[in-house]
Amino acid sequence: MALYEHVFLARQDLSAQQVDALVEQYKGVIEAHEGSVGRIENWGLKSLTYRINKNRKAYYTLMDITAPAAAIQEMERQMGLSEDVLRFMTIKVEAHEEGPSAMMQKRDDRGDRGDRGPRGDRFGGDRDRGPRSDRGGDRDDRGPRRPRENQAEGAGA
Repeated sequence: MALYEHVFLARQDLSAQQVDALVEQYKGVIEAHEGSVGRIENWGLKSLTYRINKNRKAYYTLMDITAPAAAIQEMERQMGLSEDVLRFMTIKVEAHEEGPSAMMQKRDDRGDRGDRGPRGDRFGGDRDRGPRSDRGGDRDDRGPRRPRENQAEGAGA
């Protein structure tokens, strides 16, 4: 049997119990087709990059699945029909990851920003550029200004 990682997004107005019920429903579909579901991670309610069916947020859930292709096809068919599921994606993998997924791991909050300066800008901010007067030159270097069209016509205030 093949190994899969499956992520789906559920509507924001569902409760946590309803999302769990969806997981159990799709887990039942997989098991009915002689597959099995391993790790299940609820990533919680997260903001979407863009609106999907008028939703700005969605519940994200990851499932590690070991099942034949027919089980995945049936689960995806049912998810496509469900109004509660906004999006889903299934990826075939060589092996399931051990431990928590990247979404569940804590970020390193020590303030280490790599090559960025204390304000988060690259390469230390203004220190490498020199004084402001040396950067771009004065306005006089570019020649005289052209009058604006509305001022040239006498419509200025």
